[in-house]
Amino acid sequence: MESIENGNGKAAHGEETRKLQYTGGSSYIVSLPKKWIQELGLKQGDHVVILRQGNSSLQIAPASRRVAKEQKEATIEVAKDNNPYFIARKLIALYFLGYNIINIVPKDGRLQVEQREVIKNIARRVLMGTEIIADSAGGITLQVLINLLDLSVDAAFKRMLLISKSMYRDVLAALRENNSELAEEVIKSDDEVDRFSFYIVRQLKIAIKNEHLLKEIGLEEARNCLGYRLIAKSVERVADHAAIIAKDIIDMKQPINKDVVEKIDAMCTFALEVLDDACLSMFKRDYEAADRAIEKARRIEDMEKAILRSVTKPKDVNETYRIKLITENIRRVAEYASDIAEIVLNMTVQQTVRKG
Repeated sequence: MESIENGNGKAAHGEETRKLQYTGGSSYIVSLPKKWIQELGLKQGDHVVILRQGNSSLQIAPASRRVAKEQKEATIEVAKDNNPYFIARKLIALYFLGYNIINIVPKDGRLQVEQREVIKNIARRVLMGTEIIADSAGGITLQVLINLLDLSVDAAFKRMLLISKSMYRDVLAALRENNSELAEEVIKSDDEVDRFSFYIVRQLKIAIKNEHLLKEIGLEEARNCLGYRLIAKSVERVADHAAIIAKDIIDMKQPINKDVVEKIDAMCTFALEVLDDACLSMFKRDYEAADRAIEKARRIEDMEKAILRSVTKPKDVNETYRIKLITENIRRVAEYASDIAEIVLNMTVQQTVRKG
């Protein structure tokens, strides 16, 4: 597939013009620049995939890149005095970098019991798609079994969003019923949101290095990866605030006044509506919808102030503090929704600019 010189030369930066040649029957052939082939690590006889995109363009990609088959392996050597959470942070970092197999081995002797427990807990609760395939005092081996294309970034993000919203429904039910057991379930759900967040970061880090994979997981261009990372972080923080409210409910000795709880419920419903609006603008790539979500989010402060003004005769001093803590955490939901919408503005602003 040698480069063929032609009268037109290069069409633009990074582009080259090639002439179609008719071979007879039902086929045409086109040459590809030698430099491109070398940069992609291809050789004569390798297969490429041709995809039709819309009515006017074709995409040519190496067939081997359609599925990420590369098995990246890493080994973490652990000393006896290593803090287990130091090991956990390194493990998460390797997961983010796209390693499929991670070995955790002792430098000498054996892994400490606490080290093993933390490693296994991280694998089960935090690293989506990760299985423990070997486990002994002599070392632990983890393998990431989930395929890069099994779950798109948008699909993972939708799961994060659904879980986060359900956490608020449950935490409000726990507040109305003064139900500590339900509050405990909300706290556990926070781990599930974190799992999806870590998975999204892993996907983005892998795909940003490969334009074809980027499109396969549902992203249009590499510059959107940072936006998605920030959006995932915002939804993760939304879930964190539900967990904060749940922890307060567990510590609460007396239930909050029912009238106040109803006002808090209305405030929370509004905050989640703003979150829905912001996220929908992201899925639809809708600049105007994102702008409306930002304006809508501004009303949350007035709702918070109205609730605090209504608390004129609390049962005790602590009740006012708890109400303030709960409303503050719910306000943060709308603020994070506004942050998401601002990121969508940055991702879609080019759609609104008239190109001259």
